[in-house]
Amino acid sequence: MKLQTIHLNVNDQMHTVTVRTGDTLLYTIREKLGLTGAKPGCLNRDCGACTINVDGWPMKSCLMMAVEGPGKQITTIEGLKNTQIQQAFVEHFAFQCGYCTPGFIMNCHSLILKKPDADDPMIKEWLESNICRCTSYSEIEKAIKSALAKNKHHSN
Repeated sequence: MKLQTIHLNVNDQMHTVTVRTGDTLLYTIREKLGLTGAKPGCLNRDCGACTINVDGWPMKSCLMMAVEGPGKQITTIEGLKNTQIQQAFVEHFAFQCGYCTPGFIMNCHSLILKKPDADDPMIKEWLESNICRCTSYSEIEKAIKSALAKNKHHSN
């Protein structure tokens, strides 16, 4: 398989990595950059454990090839620093084992950025892209609503 050297902007830092053309962004982030927050789960986009943000939108990193990353702003859970949604997950006990939590937080962070006026149906729709087998989605919904409310309060 052909090797290629690429430059990735991950968490506001430029990284030069050599990848195979078939390497996923998930593999590259975890194995080449040592950022293990995005988790391998189903590896076919069903579970959302590998969710990261690409240009502010949630992306399943198990489906994106690393060679598609140059020129994009990639953010992993390690790149978030005490955001409203991270605080809300703690305040509302929106996790249990924690395996899916980084993916949920990244998805919810994108929701807050891209859809600050999200209503209940939109929140439920966005949550459908991630799976948690341990906890109730009601705590996650409460966390999102709390973070959205705090975000609106701070922007006014």
